[in-house]
Amino acid sequence: MDSLLDQLLAGFGAIPAAEWIAVALALGYLLLAVRQNPWCWALAIASAAIYLVLFARGGLHMQAALQVFYVAMSVYGWRSWRGRPEEGNAALAVSTWPLRRHALAIGAIAAAALVNGWLLGDSSTGPVPYVDALVAWGSVVATWLVARKVLENWLYWIVLDAIAVGLYWHQGFHATAVLFVVYVTIAVRGYFAWRTDLVPAGAPVRRGAATG
Repeated sequence: MDSLLDQLLAGFGAIPAAEWIAVALALGYLLLAVRQNPWCWALAIASAAIYLVLFARGGLHMQAALQVFYVAMSVYGWRSWRGRPEEGNAALAVSTWPLRRHALAIGAIAAAALVNGWLLGDSSTGPVPYVDALVAWGSVVATWLVARKVLENWLYWIVLDAIAVGLYWHQGFHATAVLFVVYVTIAVRGYFAWRTDLVPAGAPVRRGAATG
């Protein structure tokens, strides 16, 4: 037990400062997202910029490419969440998707992950390219759902974050793996927090709980 603890402490001690900074920014993003605070997107941009470099160096090519998408979606999310009062557009409210739309989204994620994993992988890499692609394409859809304030985004994140824990730990991103364990618990909280602000079909659109 002492040996395992020593190994864990040594592993965390070897984590570069850049990864810790990215972890802190990513955690701040998620906590603000739960509160529907649009400033979460600024933290998302900063975190994604750091992870882009880290993942590219660590061989997680789909995760690195995903960070570019995160930056673009963060700009879109900022504009969507705040609305454009000068144009008469209110801030975005929490909504939900029908099951059929989720089934199509999940099918598309699975198909894209299989094709992408096959293109990236070879006999020596095992399942890593497929898991990398699954997390990446799932995150693309989930991030779009966050930007549109679709309630079920949190359910996607619960599953994706749990898978990402194993992926990041296996690739040596230990601080990020621990962060994603925390992400799972925050995602559960986020689901219930957003559900209280869910706008029923046909109801007037209103602002989220905290718009900053």
